[in-house]
Amino acid sequence: MAISATAGKKDTQFIWEGKDKRGNKIRGKSLAANEATLRADLRRQGVAPTRVKTQSSAFRSGGKVLSVDISVFSRQLATMMAAGIPMVQSFEIIGNGHEKPAMQKLVLDIKNSVEGGSTLHESLAKHPLYFDDLFVNLVEAGEHAGALETLLDKIATYKEKTEALKKKIKKALTYPIAVLAVAVIVTMILLIFVIPQFESLFKGFGADLPAFTQMVVNMSRFMQHQGWLVVAVIVGSIYAFVYFKNRSRRMRRGIDRMMLKFPIIGPILVKSAIARFARTLSTMFAAGVPLVEAMQSVAGATGNIVYEEATLRMKDEVATGQRLQRAMENTGLFPNMVVQMIAVGEESGSLDTMSGKVAEFYEAEVDNAVDSMSSLLEPMIMAILGILVGGMVIAMYLPIFKLGAVV
Repeated sequence: MAISATAGKKDTQFIWEGKDKRGNKIRGKSLAANEATLRADLRRQGVAPTRVKTQSSAFRSGGKVLSVDISVFSRQLATMMAAGIPMVQSFEIIGNGHEKPAMQKLVLDIKNSVEGGSTLHESLAKHPLYFDDLFVNLVEAGEHAGALETLLDKIATYKEKTEALKKKIKKALTYPIAVLAVAVIVTMILLIFVIPQFESLFKGFGADLPAFTQMVVNMSRFMQHQGWLVVAVIVGSIYAFVYFKNRSRRMRRGIDRMMLKFPIIGPILVKSAIARFARTLSTMFAAGVPLVEAMQSVAGATGNIVYEEATLRMKDEVATGQRLQRAMENTGLFPNMVVQMIAVGEESGSLDTMSGKVAEFYEAEVDNAVDSMSSLLEPMIMAILGILVGGMVIAMYLPIFKLGAVV
């Protein structure tokens, strides 16, 4: 149970324990100006405090607010407001009940802003790291239309769908990278620690080593004496790549364009971008946001610069009177099936419904593609590991086989 005291700008976070009117033990977290104020507030609410202590500021600000936390927060707020719970009370329940201190602070900051007279979308806009323009614009549309509960439900559904899609994409990209990293580590361990043991054994043979074995031995010597250089180059390359990628839009554009054409991974990224495009368009249009204005948020939600820039070009064409269907065709990035479904949506006045159908189809396609890729990559990865490890084993035993043939 969590009971919140009236929060001021310099309020302190307290952890307390006490007993209710029936004598049951309860505990919670609350913000208050000081301990005396908190104890007085608890007594007014029928709680006899037995223990009150300050929660350290380091702990209170700890943790990191993730996109999945915002998704859960959206669903909680939508559910509570749909149930008729006042907005401020909803924030109190969500904030004080959250186990992550950073998220708790964020929610209570929003609550204090709303209590201070700001609208919900204005309060959310004060935290751009966690609530993007799409989120804020949808909330603002809901407030203006007097349908905030409905829009919050749409936002929650949108966030849940996009988070699920992100997890699938991460799964598709992480699995092969992780296995490749393991293969490199295993190879380095063999070269640095195992091969030298065989090399000392081969010196007693008094004969020239086979070319393949000599090559592996030379690699082992290099790794023993210059291995730090290899590690430095790898780490430096990764750092430089990330550094310039985050600072160069041109580089990100080139990488995104290349990734879309990459075997196996590329089709998954294309389907993911289309799914995000359609899901965001459906949510924005259903909220009553004008199409041209909605396209700005749709562009940022695609997750790929190639599709983002294409969507912005589509926005300009639609703004001049071009139909969305024709603008999509001009990009050359959308399959004919998607274009036709959008065309049907435009003709029938149900663009939100049809784009939602497109999103559902491509989200399912991404899911199936990730599963298929995992099944396809497993034997390929086993083959690569077999070649690396098996090749070294063969290289080490070739001299022994040669010696046996001579004897």
